[in-house]
Amino acid sequence: MRYTLLTSFLLLFTLTAAAQDGRPANPAQFPPSYIPSGQEMYKQFCAICHGADGKGDGPAASNLKTRPSDLTTLAKRHEGKFPSDYVSTILRFGPGVSAHGSSNMPTWGPIFSIIEKSNEKAVQERIKRLSAYLASLQEK
Repeated sequence: MRYTLLTSFLLLFTLTAAAQDGRPANPAQFPPSYIPSGQEMYKQFCAICHGADGKGDGPAASNLKTRPSDLTTLAKRHEGKFPSDYVSTILRFGPGVSAHGSSNMPTWGPIFSIIEKSNEKAVQERIKRLSAYLASLQEK
């Protein structure tokens, strides 16, 4: 598994932000079947780089070598159809160097697997919910 300094930073930021929000910082405090909404996961894991609106202008974006993708134009860049399989693959296995422009983006599949204690169905549900939320952000 490939973990970067950015991945470590994001996980630390996530736990710190959760504690400051008044939510439990320890995922074990949630019910075993708890899976956050796609919007909650986006805010927790993605907005730091991609921005609250998905435009690629999050607070950490200026510190990255390659600007984060504008997630609101995914459908536009794929002939008007949201590429759910492509997005799920990126979330699950990572962007690779050429697929996403940079390998700075964390590979969320292994991170979700750790969070979900290797519960594959829960990992798939997280990716499904996050992908559905990204589909809802698409420009009209």
